[in-house]
Amino acid sequence: MPNPRALISVTDKSGVVEFGKGLAERGFEILSTGGTARELRAAGIAVIDVSEVTQFPEMMDGRLKTLHPMVHGALLGDTRLDSHRHQMETSGIVPISILAVNLYAFEETVRSTHTYDEAVESIDIGGPAMIRAAAKNHANVAVIVDPLDYPLILEAIDQNNLPELRKSLMAKAFRHTAYYDSVISRYFSHAAGDNPLSDTLTMGYRLVQSMRYGENPHQSAALYVDPLGAPGVAMGTMLAGKELSYNNILDSDGAWELVGDLPPYSCAIIKHGNPCGAATASTFGDAYIAAREADPISAFGGIAAFNGEVDLAAAEAMAQKGNFLEVILATRFTPEALDVFANRSGWGQTVRLVEVPLPPSHPEISLRTVRGGVLVQETDEAPATEWEVASRRTPTEEEWKSLRFQWSVVKHVKSNAIVVGTVDRLLGVGAGQMNRVQSVRLALLQAGEKAKGAVLASDAFFPFSDSIEAAAEAGIVAVIQPGGSKQDQAVIEKSNELGVAMVFTHSRHFRH
Repeated sequence: MPNPRALISVTDKSGVVEFGKGLAERGFEILSTGGTARELRAAGIAVIDVSEVTQFPEMMDGRLKTLHPMVHGALLGDTRLDSHRHQMETSGIVPISILAVNLYAFEETVRSTHTYDEAVESIDIGGPAMIRAAAKNHANVAVIVDPLDYPLILEAIDQNNLPELRKSLMAKAFRHTAYYDSVISRYFSHAAGDNPLSDTLTMGYRLVQSMRYGENPHQSAALYVDPLGAPGVAMGTMLAGKELSYNNILDSDGAWELVGDLPPYSCAIIKHGNPCGAATASTFGDAYIAAREADPISAFGGIAAFNGEVDLAAAEAMAQKGNFLEVILATRFTPEALDVFANRSGWGQTVRLVEVPLPPSHPEISLRTVRGGVLVQETDEAPATEWEVASRRTPTEEEWKSLRFQWSVVKHVKSNAIVVGTVDRLLGVGAGQMNRVQSVRLALLQAGEKAKGAVLASDAFFPFSDSIEAAAEAGIVAVIQPGGSKQDQAVIEKSNELGVAMVFTHSRHFRH
């Protein structure tokens, strides 16, 4: 009986020599191509070139080497069937029982400096074809796409249970090729300027972290990254503390998106998905202090984000007695800042410190699952429309600055959303209420006496003028809102009656 055959042709050569030696020691003939064959031979492993089997040379810069009946017949032939065995014997096709293939590094190519032509040349053709052939014929062929599985395969051969692994290896192989194709299709769809919301949605994600649990302890969870996605929290670098939990990541993402919309030297604090503090100042230390003052109770145990480098002064401001933060995000932490957290007794020793690149300002694709499907939309990046002064009174220059700041904040609050604040800080938040006037009341209650002279932002229009009455009574001097209600005129008239400046943005910020 002839020795069993294995075909090894890999881009990622991690562990391939050890795997090749292990197969050779177990009596396998090894077929290989190109660089893999050279590496195996250099290690003293006997290798048969695929071109010897096909009697056809590699050509077209390696594009054509394994696409041949002698290879695919060896992978596809079902040796359980007399007819297949007869045809293989007649054609001189020797079956392959193990295939180890991983693919050209397309993802790595397009994420680094590259040209369109380089991306094209990084598309693997023969590899996916062999993987799919072997996976289809998993009753006879073990297909390996992950170098981490090499020891598992050798152990299975020794224990005579390789057939038991083939179904799992087949499923993994199809996940591998599906992910690979999804990255290719998305890259070239973007390069062609195609609508991202096309007739089919192909998006592959790569596991980066398995979690102990999800939102609640009875829910399993994991973090995957988008290989072509914009930089964000999912790709952040942990500098200190234990791994981020599911809820940590959700809140961290919210804090990072908010602070990315704020002026330089800003701090945002998020708790349970909503901002509880936001401020800008001349230093990050002052920005944190001002942000925390908006709601110190909610800020305790929250997530703080900074749109720049956290220095010694900022670290010391956060490490004061009575403060506690679950996660701190910044583009960078100075060594002095890291020392503060490392040496702070109590929470400072375990606080999670994460470096993250600032998010882009252009729209990205956002996914939200519903049972049985997925909702897809572009991210809310505030369309550039002309704002309109709807009231008789025009906001002062200071009020304009305050309105712009609070309009940046309100889009990150769950609807119905109201925020109250000044030119450089958030004072009050009304989030997630079923009616808008209740959100107004909550935001004003939190702001208290500081609401006098402040401004108010609403993520959507006011259906009635009662919210304006409540705002004016609390001392609000200007309001920004999208407009578009049937009651706009009544709301404008009430603003004029009460001397409140009213600005329409003609775009809303619903966040459900």
